[in-house]
Amino acid sequence: MTNETSAATPNNTRRGFFLTLLLSFFGSVSALGFAYPLGMYLWPRERRVKGTGARSMKIPLSDVPIGEARFVRFLGKPAVVVRPNEQQTIALSPVCTHLGCVVKWKEKEKEFLCPCHGGRFDVKGAVLGGPPPSPLPIFTTSLEADYVVIKEV
Repeated sequence: MTNETSAATPNNTRRGFFLTLLLSFFGSVSALGFAYPLGMYLWPRERRVKGTGARSMKIPLSDVPIGEARFVRFLGKPAVVVRPNEQQTIALSPVCTHLGCVVKWKEKEKEFLCPCHGGRFDVKGAVLGGPPPSPLPIFTTSLEADYVVIKEV
Protein backbone atom coordinates (compact mmCIF):
# COMPACT_ATOMS: atom_id res chain seq x y z
CA MET A 1 0.00 0.00 0.00
CA THR A 2 1.14 3.45 -0.84
CA ASN A 3 0.63 6.44 1.29
CA GLU A 4 -0.98 9.03 -0.94
CA THR A 5 -0.86 12.63 0.11
CA SER A 6 -2.83 15.05 -1.88
CA ALA A 7 -0.77 17.57 -3.75
CA ALA A 8 -1.32 21.15 -2.70
CA THR A 9 -3.25 23.09 -5.28
CA PRO A 10 -3.66 26.85 -5.34
CA ASN A 11 -7.30 26.57 -4.29
CA ASN A 12 -6.65 24.80 -1.02
CA THR A 13 -3.70 26.79 0.30
CA ARG A 14 -3.68 29.91 2.38
CA ARG A 15 -2.15 31.88 -0.47
CA GLY A 16 -4.87 30.74 -2.86
CA PHE A 17 -7.56 31.60 -0.34
CA PHE A 18 -6.24 35.13 0.23
CA LEU A 19 -5.72 35.72 -3.51
CA THR A 20 -9.31 34.67 -4.19
CA LEU A 21 -10.53 36.89 -1.35
CA LEU A 22 -8.48 39.85 -2.59
CA LEU A 23 -9.63 39.47 -6.19
CA SER A 24 -13.25 39.18 -5.04
CA PHE A 25 -12.91 42.36 -2.98
CA PHE A 26 -11.38 44.41 -5.79
CA GLY A 27 -13.88 43.00 -8.28
CA SER A 28 -16.74 44.06 -6.01
CA VAL A 29 -15.29 47.55 -5.54
CA SER A 30 -14.86 47.90 -9.31
CA ALA A 31 -18.45 46.77 -9.92
CA LEU A 32 -19.73 49.33 -7.40
CA GLY A 33 -17.58 52.00 -9.00
CA PHE A 34 -19.41 51.35 -12.25
CA ALA A 35 -22.90 50.71 -10.85
CA TYR A 36 -23.16 53.76 -8.54
CA PRO A 37 -22.76 56.48 -11.23
CA LEU A 38 -25.03 54.50 -13.53
CA GLY A 39 -27.67 54.28 -10.82
CA MET A 40 -27.41 58.00 -10.03
CA TYR A 41 -27.89 58.76 -13.73
CA LEU A 42 -30.89 56.48 -14.13
CA TRP A 43 -32.58 57.38 -10.82
CA PRO A 44 -31.67 60.98 -9.88
CA ARG A 45 -32.80 62.01 -6.46
CA GLU A 46 -34.73 65.15 -5.70
CA ARG A 47 -32.51 67.65 -3.94
CA ARG A 48 -35.24 69.81 -2.47
CA VAL A 49 -35.57 69.54 1.28
CA LYS A 50 -39.19 69.04 2.28
CA GLY A 51 -40.66 71.46 4.75
CA THR A 52 -38.42 74.38 3.85
CA GLY A 53 -39.60 77.60 2.27
CA ALA A 54 -38.81 78.61 -1.28
CA ARG A 55 -35.32 79.96 -1.70
CA SER A 56 -34.82 83.33 -3.37
CA MET A 57 -32.19 85.73 -4.64
CA LYS A 58 -32.15 89.54 -4.88
CA ILE A 59 -30.54 91.46 -7.73
CA PRO A 60 -30.35 95.27 -7.78
CA LEU A 61 -32.72 96.64 -10.41
CA SER A 62 -29.94 98.88 -11.67
CA ASP A 63 -27.94 95.77 -12.68
CA VAL A 64 -30.57 94.86 -15.28
CA PRO A 65 -31.02 97.80 -17.70
CA ILE A 66 -34.23 97.99 -19.74
CA GLY A 67 -33.99 95.91 -22.92
CA GLU A 68 -31.01 93.87 -21.71
CA ALA A 69 -30.40 90.52 -20.05
CA ARG A 70 -28.19 89.59 -17.12
CA PHE A 71 -26.91 86.04 -16.59
CA VAL A 72 -26.57 84.95 -12.94
CA ARG A 73 -26.22 81.74 -10.89
CA PHE A 74 -29.38 80.84 -8.99
CA LEU A 75 -29.35 77.78 -6.70
CA GLY A 76 -26.15 76.57 -8.35
CA LYS A 77 -27.59 76.69 -11.87
CA PRO A 78 -27.55 79.34 -14.60
CA ALA A 79 -30.42 81.83 -14.79
CA VAL A 80 -31.04 84.93 -16.87
CA VAL A 81 -33.01 88.02 -15.87
CA VAL A 82 -34.54 90.10 -18.68
CA ARG A 83 -36.15 93.49 -18.27
CA PRO A 84 -38.25 94.15 -21.40
CA ASN A 85 -39.80 97.36 -19.99
CA GLU A 86 -39.93 99.53 -16.88
CA GLN A 87 -42.57 97.49 -15.03
CA GLN A 88 -41.72 93.93 -16.05
CA THR A 89 -38.86 91.56 -15.22
CA ILE A 90 -38.63 87.95 -16.34
CA ALA A 91 -36.28 85.27 -14.99
CA LEU A 92 -35.64 82.18 -17.10
CA SER A 93 -33.45 79.14 -17.15
CA PRO A 94 -31.09 79.70 -20.11
CA VAL A 95 -30.64 75.94 -20.62
CA CYS A 96 -32.04 75.01 -24.04
CA THR A 97 -34.81 72.43 -23.87
CA HIS A 98 -33.42 70.60 -26.93
CA LEU A 99 -30.02 69.32 -25.78
CA GLY A 100 -29.14 71.41 -22.73
CA CYS A 101 -26.84 74.07 -24.21
CA VAL A 102 -26.84 77.51 -22.58
CA VAL A 103 -28.55 80.07 -24.83
CA LYS A 104 -27.00 83.44 -25.68
CA TRP A 105 -28.79 86.81 -25.60
CA LYS A 106 -28.97 88.64 -28.93
CA GLU A 107 -29.55 92.25 -27.96
CA LYS A 108 -30.36 93.58 -31.46
CA GLU A 109 -32.98 90.89 -32.12
CA LYS A 110 -34.21 90.87 -28.48
CA GLU A 111 -34.19 87.08 -28.42
CA PHE A 112 -32.19 84.12 -27.15
CA LEU A 113 -30.24 81.93 -29.56
CA CYS A 114 -28.98 78.43 -28.83
CA PRO A 115 -25.44 78.11 -30.24
CA CYS A 116 -25.67 74.32 -30.58
CA HIS A 117 -28.52 73.82 -33.04
CA GLY A 118 -29.95 77.28 -33.73
CA GLY A 119 -32.99 77.18 -31.45
CA ARG A 120 -34.53 80.63 -30.94
CA PHE A 121 -36.57 81.87 -27.97
CA ASP A 122 -38.34 85.18 -27.35
CA VAL A 123 -37.95 87.33 -24.23
CA LYS A 124 -40.55 85.26 -22.35
CA GLY A 125 -38.86 81.95 -23.27
CA ALA A 126 -41.33 80.84 -25.97
CA VAL A 127 -39.88 78.91 -28.91
CA LEU A 128 -39.53 81.04 -32.06
CA GLY A 129 -37.82 78.45 -34.23
CA GLY A 130 -35.43 75.55 -34.42
CA PRO A 131 -35.53 72.13 -32.79
CA PRO A 132 -36.39 72.92 -29.12
CA PRO A 133 -39.54 70.99 -28.12
CA SER A 134 -40.68 73.32 -25.33
CA PRO A 135 -40.14 76.86 -23.97
CA LEU A 136 -37.45 77.84 -21.49
CA PRO A 137 -38.46 77.22 -17.84
CA ILE A 138 -39.55 80.38 -16.00
CA PHE A 139 -38.72 81.38 -12.42
CA THR A 140 -41.12 83.43 -10.32
CA THR A 141 -40.02 87.05 -10.02
CA SER A 142 -41.22 90.13 -8.19
CA LEU A 143 -40.07 93.71 -7.74
CA GLU A 144 -39.35 94.78 -4.17
CA ALA A 145 -38.13 98.35 -3.74
CA ASP A 146 -35.04 98.56 -5.97
CA TYR A 147 -34.52 94.82 -6.29
CA VAL A 148 -35.61 92.00 -8.56
CA VAL A 149 -36.40 88.94 -6.43
CA ILE A 150 -36.11 85.54 -8.09
CA LYS A 151 -37.88 82.71 -6.28
CA GLU A 152 -37.61 78.96 -6.54
CA VAL A 153 -40.64 77.34 -8.16
